[in-house]
Amino acid sequence: MKAHFSKTWNSSKAPKKQNKYRANAPLHIRRKFLSVALSKELRKKYSKRNVVVRKGDTVKILKGKFKKKQGKILRVYTKISKVEVEGIQVKKMDGSNALVKMQPANLQIIELELKDDKRMKNKNENSVENKKNFQEKNSLGFSTSQEKINSVEKTKKQVKEEKLGEKNVAH
Repeated sequence: MKAHFSKTWNSSKAPKKQNKYRANAPLHIRRKFLSVALSKELRKKYSKRNVVVRKGDTVKILKGKFKKKQGKILRVYTKISKVEVEGIQVKKMDGSNALVKMQPANLQIIELELKDDKRMKNKNENSVENKKNFQEKNSLGFSTSQEKINSVEKTKKQVKEEKLGEKNVAH
């Protein structure tokens, strides 16, 4: 197998190929591996199942030694796809404490950090609020894509007729 990353790779059942994809992925794709499930309340509020985790988000640990504990995200390691949670520490052999690097799949977001302008409202196409608004606009009751196309064509015809009517009145 070649060592470089393939943009055209879709999927495979072979773990060897899946591991290769994750290991050789560039950082802009590795960032997507850091998505964390939202709590039930946030799912209803934002109409999304998961969001990429950021520093400052409050999370609940779902699996492992620290199950049911909560804390804020202190650091996000994109390169190794891990996060550090405030207060989640282990004691080292020399007596000092070390933060545990957690896998995002074992976490659940309880509270989002929305101070960042890029993350909220319509300023960014990837923002939570913008995606919710997009979903609401697209759910206009059309059952097929052909009905959407027909309705758009009708509105274009109406606009043309209005323009022609204005020109006739002006002359």
